[in-house]
Amino acid sequence: MDSSAASAYVYAKAGGMLAKSFVGKNASRLFSVKSLRDLYSLLFSGETPSAPEMLLSKEIESRCESRFLSQYVDLIKNFTNPADVLLALLNFYEYDNLKEVGAALSLGEISLPHILDIKEYSKLNYKAWPNIKKITADSPVSWYNEIPRVSELQDYDSKLDVQYIRELWRAVQKLSGDERVEVSKLVKADVSVRNILWVLRLKVYYDMPSDEIVSRLAFADDSKKKNDVLAKDALDILEKDVSSYDDWKDWRYSRHLNPHEDGTVWKIDPAWVEKSFKVELDKMAVSAFHKSPMSVLSIVSWFKIKQSELDMIRAVAEGLRLDLDSEKLMSAAGYSELR
Repeated sequence: MDSSAASAYVYAKAGGMLAKSFVGKNASRLFSVKSLRDLYSLLFSGETPSAPEMLLSKEIESRCESRFLSQYVDLIKNFTNPADVLLALLNFYEYDNLKEVGAALSLGEISLPHILDIKEYSKLNYKAWPNIKKITADSPVSWYNEIPRVSELQDYDSKLDVQYIRELWRAVQKLSGDERVEVSKLVKADVSVRNILWVLRLKVYYDMPSDEIVSRLAFADDSKKKNDVLAKDALDILEKDVSSYDDWKDWRYSRHLNPHEDGTVWKIDPAWVEKSFKVELDKMAVSAFHKSPMSVLSIVSWFKIKQSELDMIRAVAEGLRLDLDSEKLMSAAGYSELR
C-alpha cells in the first residue's frame, strides 16, 4: 500500500474505532454500569470471567490496554516506513514493561510479570528472564543492566520516563513543515503538564526542595536551561507558595486552579489541577485528530485520545471495586464537575 493510500485507510480505520470508543459524550456510558461485571459486559463480548473483584478489575484494565496496543500496532503496520514519532510513542509501554520487570526482579519474584505486547516493535528480549542484562542488551535501554535495589526503583523509573520523553521529542523534530509544528504543540502540551503536575505533587505531598524537584523533571536535552521548551512552565512555578492564592492568581494556567473563596484557607490541589488539565488536553487531541486528516498528527492524537480512554476505564474500574456511587465515580474520574 503506497503512502497516500495507507494514510487514507488508517485515518478511516482510526476514525471508526474512535466512534465506538468511550470518549467525549460517549464516556458517560461508563458511569451507567453498577458493577465490574456490568463494566466487563459493556467493554467486551463473551462471557464475563468468574473471578474476585480485584482480579476482575485487573483483567478489565489489562484487556483494554492490550486491545488498544493491538489496534495501534495494526494501524501503523500499514505504513512501509512509519514516522519515527509513531514508533516512539510505543516506548511508553516498552519502558513500562521494563519498570515491571525491574520491580519484580528487585523484589525477588520468580515469574516474569505481565508484559504488554507491542509485537514486532519491541526491542527487549523478555525470553531472557530473569537475566536483566540480556533482556535489555542491544536496546536503547541497555544501561538498565543490573537489578536495582528497592530503594533505587523510583530513580530507575524516573530515568526511563525522561528517556521516553526525550526520544519522543527528538522524533517529533524529525517531522517537517506544518506537521512538525502541530505535533510539537500536542506533545509539548502533554509533557509540560506532566512536569507541572510533578512539581505540584512533590511540593504539596512531599515538601520536596526545588533542586530535588528539578532533577525529576523532563527536559528536551541535557543542558537543562531555564527556558527549556518542555520544562519552562514547571520551572516557573518552583518557588510559588502552594498555600497562597495570591501567588497563583496571575499564573498563565490559573484557569486550572481549584476554586478559591475570600476569607477561607486555600491550598493548591494537584488532583483538581490534573483533572482540569486532562479535560483541556483531551479536547486538544480530539481537535487535532480532525484538523489534519490522513496525517501523522491524526495518528498521534488518536493515540492520545485512546490513552485518555484507558485512564477513564481504569478510574471507573477502581471506583466500582471500591463501591463508589455514580456521582462519586464521575468525580473520581474527573468527569462530572469539569466537563
